Amino acid sequence: MIKAYAAHEPQGKLQAFEYDPGALQPHEVEIDVQFCGICHSDLSVIDNEWGMTQYPVVAGHEVVGTISQIGDHVKDLKVGQTVGLGWHAGYCNVCAPCHAGDHNLCAASQATIIGHHGGFADKVRAEANSVVPIPQGIDLESAGPLFCGGVTVFNPLVQFNIQPTDKVAVIGIGGLGHMALQFLNAWGCEVTAFTSSDDKKQEAMEMGAHHTLNSRDAKAIEAAAGRFDLLISTVNVKLDWNLYLGTLKPRGRLHFVGATLEPLDINVFALIMAQRTISGSPVGSPATISKMLEFAQRHDIKPVIEKFSFDRINEAIDRLRSGKAHYRIVLHR
Repeated sequence: MIKAYAAHEPQGKLQAFEYDPGALQPHEVEIDVQFCGICHSDLSVIDNEWGMTQYPVVAGHEVVGTISQIGDHVKDLKVGQTVGLGWHAGYCNVCAPCHAGDHNLCAASQATIIGHHGGFADKVRAEANSVVPIPQGIDLESAGPLFCGGVTVFNPLVQFNIQPTDKVAVIGIGGLGHMALQFLNAWGCEVTAFTSSDDKKQEAMEMGAHHTLNSRDAKAIEAAAGRFDLLISTVNVKLDWNLYLGTLKPRGRLHFVGATLEPLDINVFALIMAQRTISGSPVGSPATISKMLEFAQRHDIKPVIEKFSFDRINEAIDRLRSGKAHYRIVLHR
């Protein structure tokens, strides 16, 4: 039996929950969970904000642990190996994106916490090719958020061939944005942080920003016209996107990794006349996660975390709901 913490209704407190996962499948591994991050997507699933939750739901998709069992067909992982598991716990492995190595774009992928029990537990199971070994030297207690937020902000650097000579700005310095600053600085870019918080300006500079701009100061944003090659938006709120488009160079890109739910109100001429692009991306493929981990280890990139023991999981979730977490929350044994 796997011992877990499950929600039984939207916004409900998590309760102790046990379930029998059945026989380990040939291509699966079982992970003893040591650490698990808590992400806003966990809250969205717990609260059924996306209309896909099946209760009881065991959330948790930023898992770090050691392999305790491997299926008969698993050849590239071994018992005792330290690994991580992110948003996906399986892929169809037969579609065009899977064949191209873009497993994160698989339309039939298995989410770790939707229709599948996740990492708020002592153990979690997943298809072996969704599980990524963690390089030696990575700080394990803070590694969990790299498997979701970390790869989410790293993925665009790979997908769009971002150059170390590029000027890149990050909108929103929170759970995603603070990692984006670190990755971009280590990538070699000139980095600007857009933040509405005066308290975060100095910290943004310490985490890799070379400049800061007040995201509530329209005149300051207008003064940055034509400055950036790439804007990465990590926020989930509506902003004046046309104002931000104006800060892009010709052929510049406004890229969304934060899920703003309101439609984008875009002046198409701002795109056409300067050949600008608007795009978005999800988490990365296992290959990109592996590359991201190697890069993070080499450059000592770490999420800033607050730690809670698993038996304080409801307290940890309340902390995340409060919006005061600094910057990611990780559960530990």
